[in-house]
Amino acid sequence: MRDYLEVAVEAAKLGGEVLKQSYGQVKEIEYKGEINIVTNVDKRSEKLIVELLSSRFPKHSILAEEGTDMANPSEFKWVIDPLDGTTNYAHDYPLFCVSVGLEKNGEMIAGAVYQPIFEELFVAEKGGGAYLNGRKIQVSRIGNLKQGLVSTGFPYDVLENPGQAMKDFSTFVDSAQAVRRDGSAALDLCYVAMGRFDGFWEARLKPWDTAAGVLIVTEAGGRVTDFQDGHYSIYKDQVVASNGLLHEQMCMVLQRARK
Repeated sequence: MRDYLEVAVEAAKLGGEVLKQSYGQVKEIEYKGEINIVTNVDKRSEKLIVELLSSRFPKHSILAEEGTDMANPSEFKWVIDPLDGTTNYAHDYPLFCVSVGLEKNGEMIAGAVYQPIFEELFVAEKGGGAYLNGRKIQVSRIGNLKQGLVSTGFPYDVLENPGQAMKDFSTFVDSAQAVRRDGSAALDLCYVAMGRFDGFWEARLKPWDTAAGVLIVTEAGGRVTDFQDGHYSIYKDQVVASNGLLHEQMCMVLQRARK
């Protein structure tokens, strides 16, 4: 499995170098929705990552945000976000990353998330722990939500249906010490893994948003479920990630917000 993780790191850093080289420059921006954008940098990063993975593992499947969907008859699938936090990136706000995860028979087994501006590399492999720049990381020990710093994101259709997202947000504002909304689900998950955040929740995410991050959280000792505290899959559109100690409290907040 070590070979897979090494290639995941290589791919994440390759994409990250593309992001770093173009950071602060004018980007070509297209709109996939009213507030959902893609830049030429997303596409260039994805192209290089897909070329690398295809050359190393030509029989593996690949699923990536900007259109790559190579469905091969393989037990392995690479799930890629070439630029998570595109809106941040387009505005030169330095919270964005590249996420590369590997799934085997539906289970995440390796993942790398790279933030090129801060040069932070988060990695994990199934059963091997989670690391930041080579240092083992673990979730926080905060056990009371009122003392917890939690994070979230808003779905791209929030303008069409703002009610539930805002209700979730306001209920957490009342329940936690503080709430952040940084614009990168993959980084939010990694920040839970290393204890910067104590918890994270978001709805209507895609597989590439969480593929690497959820493995990094669980390998750091955290817990990941859906909003009902049930089994989580990257193909579900609800995720709650926490240090474990706050998990039931966070799910209760979400259930209260939905009454």
